[in-house]
Amino acid sequence: MNKKVQSVLIYVIALIVVFVCVFPFLWMVISGFKTKADILTTPFQFFPKVWTYDNFRQLFVNQVDTYLFPKDASFIRSLFVTFGISLTAMCLSLIINSMAAFAFARLNFPGKKAIWAYYAATMFVPYIAILISCFQVVNMLGMTNRISALILPGVVYVWSIFFYRQFYLGMPQSIDDAAKIDGCSSLRMYYSIYLPMSSTPFVIMGISVFQGFWNSYIWPTMVMQNPKYYQVNQLIAFFRSSQEISWNMLLASSTIAAIPMIILLIVFQKYLLDGIKISGLK
Repeated sequence: MNKKVQSVLIYVIALIVVFVCVFPFLWMVISGFKTKADILTTPFQFFPKVWTYDNFRQLFVNQVDTYLFPKDASFIRSLFVTFGISLTAMCLSLIINSMAAFAFARLNFPGKKAIWAYYAATMFVPYIAILISCFQVVNMLGMTNRISALILPGVVYVWSIFFYRQFYLGMPQSIDDAAKIDGCSSLRMYYSIYLPMSSTPFVIMGISVFQGFWNSYIWPTMVMQNPKYYQVNQLIAFFRSSQEISWNMLLASSTIAAIPMIILLIVFQKYLLDGIKISGLK
């Protein structure tokens, strides 16, 4: 097989893979402009017979049928609340986890190896295994139905600490030596030297943390029962919890909920590619 045929074959396979990956998303977006009858019609039709914006209008002007949404719930408010919580949690996570990683990577203190071994071991504990325990702690602290319950339990993320630590370990020791000669304290060294050089891991882990909070469903459902502070996925689930699933509203709301993450991935794709290069650092 010559190189030209190989190239054509590779492109064909790549196009098939792209189509398989993109098709469900395109169908979701286009189905948001369909009526419920068009979505469930047989035989299957990819494009609607009549394009309608009514699904999105109901979401944005808060005219969703009351049998679908709980009282006092608002999809637009839910988007803003979820965005604010995700952004706040992301900022706290970047600062706290990177500082912890800096301490583990560049500082010497008693019990460092034992503490890091304990932290590293928790990476292999499934989140679902400690979910009930986390809820019991939050409930005993009286944090249920509060914004803090949606943010604080997920701020410290051991995978983030591990990722930052590996990045900081890859920096030459001469940086620390020069900083100490100039009289820099450990905190000053972190803020003045390591923090400015951490843009790539910050973007990578920032997107990861933001996505985790934005797509969160199980935890908000457990700790938040106030409709005014429902998370976006928590609210979208009501389109499936009614006696008859409202597929048109479900797909329209899912389309809107997917937009922030798509924008983030497009804007910061350069940093994501750079992250592949640094992921192998010791």
